[in-house]
Order: sequence, then C-alpha cells, then structure tokens
Amino acid sequence: MKKIISLLFVWVIGLQAHAQITPKTLSAEEVLLIVKQYHPVVKQAAIAIQKRKAGVLIARSAFDPILSNKMANKTFSGENYYQYANPQISIPTWFGIELVAGLENLSGNRYDPSETIGQSNYAGISVPLLKNLVIDKRRATLQQAKLYHTIAEVEQQVMINDLLMEAMEDYWQWVKAYQTYVIISNNVRNNEQRVELIRKSYANGERPAIDTVEAVAQLQTFQYQQNESWFTFLNAGLTLSVHLWQENNLPFMLSSEVIPPSDWDNEKSIQQFNIQLDDLIQQAENLHPELQIYTTKLDILAIDKKLKFQELLPKVDLSYNALGKGYQIFNKTTAMLENNYQYGLKMEVPLRLSAGRGLYKQAKLNIQDTKYAQSFKKQQITLKVKSYYNQFINIKNQIALQSNNYNLYQKLVLAEETRISNGESSLFVVNSRENKALEVYQKLIELKALYFKTIYAMQWSAGLLYQ
Repeated sequence: MKKIISLLFVWVIGLQAHAQITPKTLSAEEVLLIVKQYHPVVKQAAIAIQKRKAGVLIARSAFDPILSNKMANKTFSGENYYQYANPQISIPTWFGIELVAGLENLSGNRYDPSETIGQSNYAGISVPLLKNLVIDKRRATLQQAKLYHTIAEVEQQVMINDLLMEAMEDYWQWVKAYQTYVIISNNVRNNEQRVELIRKSYANGERPAIDTVEAVAQLQTFQYQQNESWFTFLNAGLTLSVHLWQENNLPFMLSSEVIPPSDWDNEKSIQQFNIQLDDLIQQAENLHPELQIYTTKLDILAIDKKLKFQELLPKVDLSYNALGKGYQIFNKTTAMLENNYQYGLKMEVPLRLSAGRGLYKQAKLNIQDTKYAQSFKKQQITLKVKSYYNQFINIKNQIALQSNNYNLYQKLVLAEETRISNGESSLFVVNSRENKALEVYQKLIELKALYFKTIYAMQWSAGLLYQ
C-alpha cells in the first residue's frame, strides 16, 4: 500500500510539472470561435437584427384593431342643442377590407336631420374595389419590414465573414512572426556552441584568432535578428489582440507566453473546407450573403413596384353599414338592402395619372438598377474566388520548391561543417551557407503562413467563412 501511495504521489507531481511546462497555445479555430462569440461588432449586428424585428412589430400595428369613442355636447343660451356618444371598433384585415361596428346615442333639441335620434347601432364593411385591392401601403410596409429583417440577418453574416478574415490575416502574421523567432533562436543556440568550439580550437592552436572574431560576429548578427523577430512577434500579438474579447465585453490582451500550436503547419480546421474551384464558385453564387442581400432588395423593390402600380388605378371604395335600433348590434333580421342600411360608393381618378406613371417608372428603374449592381457584384465575387484559387495553387507549388531548396541548403551547411572539421573549408563559407539556409527557411515559413491565409481567403471570398 505504501508503494502504491508513493507511485500515485510521484504520478501527480509529474502531471503538475508537465502542466507547468506545457505552453499555452492559440489555434486558428479558437480565434474564429472567440470572434464569433464575443466580438462587440458581432453583438452590435445582433442588436441591429433586434431593431429590425421591432420594425416588423411596428408594421404589424397597422393591422391592430382600434377602439375609439367620440363624445360631443353643445349647450347655447340655455338650450341643449345635442348630446352625442359614439363608441366604435374598427378591424383592418390583410385583404384591404375593414370591418367596423359601433353604437350611437344622440339626444337634444337641435341636430342634423340626417342623424338618428336615440340609441342605435351599426356594423359594416369597407372594401376597395380597384386601387388598394391587391396591395396597399399597410400590407407593403409589413412585407418590406420582414424583408428588411432578413437583410439585417444577412448583413450580420457579411460582417462576421469580414471580421473572421481580418482575424485570420492577423493570426497568420502572428504565427509567421513566432516561427521566424524560433528558427533564428535555433541559429543563435547553434552559433553559441560554434563560438565555444572555435575558442577552444584557437586555445589549442588549431584555429587562427580571426576565426573567433568571425564566429562572434555571426552570433551577434543572429542575436540582433532574434531581438528584431521577438519585437515583431510581440507587436503581431498586439494586433491579434484587437480581435480577442472576453465574455463580459472586456478586451483580452494576448500574452507573450501564448504561442501557436507546434503543429501549426498541419492546420486541421481547414480540412473541412471545400477548395475545389467550381464548387466554390457555385456556392458563392448560391450562398454568398452579399448576393443574398441583392436578392432580398429585389423582393422589396418588387413589392414597391406592385404598390406603385396601384397609383395607375382608379380609386373606387364601397362601404356598407347595417343599422339597428338600440344597442344589440348582431340582432338584425332585416335583409341587407331592404331596410335599415347605409351604403356609400366613392370614386376618384386623376385624369392624367402623372404621379402614378412617374412613380411606377421609378419603381421599374430601381429594379433594373439593382439587377445591374447584383450582376456586377456577382462578377466581382467570382473573379475574387478565382484569384485566391490561383494564388493557392501557385503558393502550393512554391512551397514544394522552397522545401526542396531548403533541404539542399541544409545539406550544404552540414557538408561545410564536416569539411571545416576536417580543415578543408573556412568559417566564412560555413557562415555564408548558414545565412542562405536561414533566408530560404524564413521564406518557406512566409509561404506556409500565406498558404493557410489564402485557404481562409478562398472561403471568405465565397462568403462561407462565417458558417
């Protein structure tokens, strides 16, 4: 039992030590998730959606039943002219028909002879027969409010898509800066060891003094580059921190202790991306939020065109009220057009229809203008997808060439180190080979970072990165 407890104690201590030395890492996938969940611009876009939702509720208010009450009383020179009360409820419907019912109570000595004295009631209907029959301003406003709500949701997708791409650009700059720092630091360590070896060789009389000077100069050059690369990494972390926020709407400052994952050049999150050109173009045409905005705008303009067409029609409104004595509105046994009714027919038509023709023409031109803009935007998106795809293919080929080139320079460095140990080469040649190998490897890191950034850019250009 004591042995088991001792083993468990050692195991726990080992886990704690491992946790302490394990570096904190930040992957591209984690950055995307943080931006989607906590970025304040994303939250602002959500507020814009709620505002549009409130706009739909406002538009619905045009169809709310309205309860009203009109009261009037006139007394003059001691004589009661009239006392009048008229509670009423009106119910607008979707089809432009309006239902109305109410009570009237009129008393007094002087009143309009066309009015009904005493208690009475009415229930009726008002129907547009031509203009506003198919659509009217109330219905158009509600339909458009719903579509504007859809646009707000799609605009949020556009905003998130752009934010994520900006975050990825800064993330891969941060990765490139750190990896550059790592390889230069490796060169610093190698040259520190080389300086010690050269100094020992000089002390043993195997090397001239000038070799120690050249070795130290090479080391200091790399140390200078190491400081520069660390400074670049710190600034890249600050730039990346702009996109990182915490749950309580607090900004997050990326620590220098946080580094990219060790398998940064084997990005797993991109494996789910579709990188086939034809598929990307097809998805962009069908799903790109900017194109969806144009489609929704055309739907809004189509509603506006239907509404403006109503201005070309004569206004013919029919109203009918069934009348009754007392306050029992629904107790009516008389036929509709035999007794106790009131109807009206109102006709109105501008002789030249100038306003109607102008408004309708404007509506058609707005649709045509939006279609042109939609076609232009579609072409822009298609060309952008193709451009990033061509860049992706080119960088992929460049990485293969650069990797082979780096391997060759590595072999040259090793060969020169072997030759110098055999006294067949000089430190100058070794340093030259090493400098060139470092230059090639830095370019390889730059290409790899650009490669992954381009893959994200392809998804962004197709409008898919927000998904």
